[in-house]
Amino acid sequence: MSTSQPTLDDIWQLFKESDRKFREMAEETKQQFRETDRKFREMVEERKQESLETDRKLREISRETDRKIREVSESIGRLGNKLGDFVEGMVRPAAVRLFRERGIDVHEVHQNVNSQRGEELVEIDLLVVNDADVVAVECKSTLSVDDVNEHLARLAKAKRLLPAYADKRIMGAVAAMVLPDDVARYAYRQGLFVIVQTGDHLTVRNDAVFRPKVW
Repeated sequence: MSTSQPTLDDIWQLFKESDRKFREMAEETKQQFRETDRKFREMVEERKQESLETDRKLREISRETDRKIREVSESIGRLGNKLGDFVEGMVRPAAVRLFRERGIDVHEVHQNVNSQRGEELVEIDLLVVNDADVVAVECKSTLSVDDVNEHLARLAKAKRLLPAYADKRIMGAVAAMVLPDDVARYAYRQGLFVIVQTGDHLTVRNDAVFRPKVW
């Protein structure tokens, strides 16, 4: 039984058919690559848009949070000022009694004393005075060590900025609704009278051996 050998034309036709199929396969592969690339780009762009949207929302949340923090801080500041005014209103009518009990025969109370000379400014909540003595009282809702230090600085320049009292003994006092023990001890050691509320009355917390610092 004889088998016919493929002719050159048969081989050429087979080559052309294989080449056609290879080209079709290559084109199909290219199309698949292009489709994959398109989908990948779409996915990247979608993720990018999602990221941009997420970033935008985060910025909005951050701005809203900052706004609310500012509002709360301002509200707390206003409340602190009102409470400070309340403490000042409590101390003012009791001030003469409080310091007379300590042997300082004061008879005048001046509220919200302000003086500015050049760049320097002094603001004192209450000045309790007589012919020889002045007690400068700082009133706070809550007293801190920083408040004590600020009052000490205020006292150090009081005679210079309030020359009407330059020939008097100037002493200092602090009063607060909330006065932590460590802050009270610090104020005491700095030579300040410490005024606190005990029951329904205001009292000077300093003991009998206390000697006020005089400026």
